[in-house]
Formats: sequence, structure tokens, C-alpha cells
Amino acid sequence: QPQLEESGGGLVQAGESLRISCAKSGGAFSSYNMAWFRQAPGKEREFVAGSNWQHSNTNYGGPVEGRFTVSRDNVKNTLDLHMNNLKPEDTATYLCAAAVPQVEVHTDASRYDHWGQGTQVTVLS
Repeated sequence: QPQLEESGGGLVQAGESLRISCAKSGGAFSSYNMAWFRQAPGKEREFVAGSNWQHSNTNYGGPVEGRFTVSRDNVKNTLDLHMNNLKPEDTATYLCAAAVPQVEVHTDASRYDHWGQGTQVTVLS
């Protein structure tokens, strides 16, 4: 049973950058598609970015495309999200998720079987 643990969240000013990380244990990291979702209070869980198991294909949610970059290290078993030009509307709990390996990076949360507890990102205006 893979376990996911997020880290690196915090409080930043609008326009600043932040990197959050997800560490995976249990099961081969390279055998999973990995993704970041976010959820703000009162809102649905939203796909942010993801990478397929080979990192040959990535996908980004519309609101973050061009500002966020997802990267993975299959040796260190980590998935990072580099967030630039942060906006107050990026404020949310960011969750790491893992799914069975596929070429396509799905944006539907129901496709992901394993989830971390999340890390809070707060962007002040």
C-alpha cells in the first residue's frame, strides 16, 4: 500500500514562488502516475498538474498552466510542484495522488487510488 506525504506548504505574498514536494513510500514510485490536486474550503477538488509514470507526458489545469511546473524523481521517489507568480486564488490545500500507470495523465480525481493528507498553501494579496 503506497503512502504519500506532502511537504513545503506555507504562507507567501502574491507574485512569489513556492515549491511543494510529495514523497512516496511503499511500492515502486516509477510504477505510478502521479498528480497534484488542490481543494479550497467550499470548493470541489481541482486537478493542478500531473506526470505519467515515465514522465513522458505531463498535464496542467487551466488556471495554473504557464505558472506551475511538475517534476518527478524516480530515484528519490518524489514529485515536486514548482509554483511561480502565485495568486490569492491559488490558496488551497494541495494533495498528492497516485494512480495506476497509463500514458494519459487523468484530471479526474476518481482515477487516483492513493492520496496524501495535503499541505496548505496560502497566498496573500
